[in-house]
Amino acid sequence: MRGDSGSLARLFYDTVHSVNRKDYSEQEIHAWAPESPDADIWHVRMIQRCTLVAEESGELIAFAELEPDGHLDMFYCRQDAIGRGVGRQLYEAIERRAIGMGLTRIFAEASITARPFFQRCGFTTCEQQTVIRSGIVLTNFRVEKSLSPKDP
Repeated sequence: MRGDSGSLARLFYDTVHSVNRKDYSEQEIHAWAPESPDADIWHVRMIQRCTLVAEESGELIAFAELEPDGHLDMFYCRQDAIGRGVGRQLYEAIERRAIGMGLTRIFAEASITARPFFQRCGFTTCEQQTVIRSGIVLTNFRVEKSLSPKDP
């Protein structure tokens, strides 16, 4: 897992700087992900969560991190993986894991870019939010999905 943390951090940075560019300004992108995160810091965070990854030809193409309370803190897909069903398969795996953990809901803070994906996965938008990163205001949405043992 320690070896994966650097790849996950890099995928996060690259995705924010490519995929989210259509919905956020250059200033917002740099506030959100000013540099590739430190792999050691990410490793410490990852071991406290359920982290699932998607790989293709031995390369990381997506990852998601579920916290014990049902908070889906991270969900990122590489730009060339978007629109190919990778995100849907990864989300379904996270949902199965959440149900197995006895969770009754999954909730997240979805970017403007990710909100339609979460809606297609059955999430409800609870509210629009603003967060401040490095003094820059960013918009996201609090989304939530109730789970039952029959899902997904």
